Parts: sequence; C-alpha cells; structure tokens
Amino acid sequence: MTTEPERLPFFVYGTLRPGQANHARILRGRTAREEPARIGGALLYDGPGYPYAITGPPDAVVYGALVLPRDADYDEVCATLDRLEDYAPGDPQNLYERVVTEAECPDGGTVRAWVYLAAAPLAARLRATGTPVDGGDWLRGTAATHSP
Repeated sequence: MTTEPERLPFFVYGTLRPGQANHARILRGRTAREEPARIGGALLYDGPGYPYAITGPPDAVVYGALVLPRDADYDEVCATLDRLEDYAPGDPQNLYERVVTEAECPDGGTVRAWVYLAAAPLAARLRATGTPVDGGDWLRGTAATHSP
C-alpha cells in the first residue's frame, strides 16, 4: 500500500481555469493536457473573487476544466495547489479538502480527478448564507463581476 497521492488530473472550476489569473501564475507551461469538463453532484458558490464548490445533489453540475500537470512538474504543482487552497492532509483547519471525483469530458468519457471542495464548516456556511452560481459555471456566472 502506498501513501503517495495518485497522479490524477485536477478538476478546476475558478481562477485555476485556463485564461484565469491563477492558471497563468501556477499552471501555464506546466501542464501536459487541458480540456473542458464537468462534475456532477456538486454545487458552486460565489466567494471573494473566486468560487467554492461543495457536494450537492446528484443532478447538480459544476463546469470547469481538467488540467494534468506534466510528470516533471506534478509534485511541485500539487504542493503549490494545496498551499493555494489552504489544504493539508488531515488538518481540521482546512479551507478546502482535496478529494477524488469523476469528471465528464466533452466526448462523454469520464476521468478520475482531484477536486478541491469546501471543507465541512465552510460548506455548511455556504449552504446557509452563500450565493449560488447559477448554472454551475463561474466564468459564465459571476466571474464577469470580478477582476482576474
């Protein structure tokens, strides 16, 4: 049994999507593949310049992209994304949790991928008082009101 995380692509749905600020800062030139995708069973909420995804009903959909870091960059990119998302394995103070999901590609195939979902305390606050992103696509929803 290995304790190393699987080298899966990342499903990104906010500022890490191609064309957005954190993609340019962290991922540009360090990916082997990028493609549009979506995940089911998740809801998207607006945040302070970026969105939060949380678990939702099975018919809920969040739109984003799959990004696969190049082999030579994978560990560094993963560590950088974990820091960006305030995620440390097992830390109860995490803002996000990195979990495995099934992402659907444009051709209808599915791919296992990492996704950062809001940790339980934040997810509960979002459900109670958050602003949902209509249609589950931050770039088509509220992103236009945010600077990149």
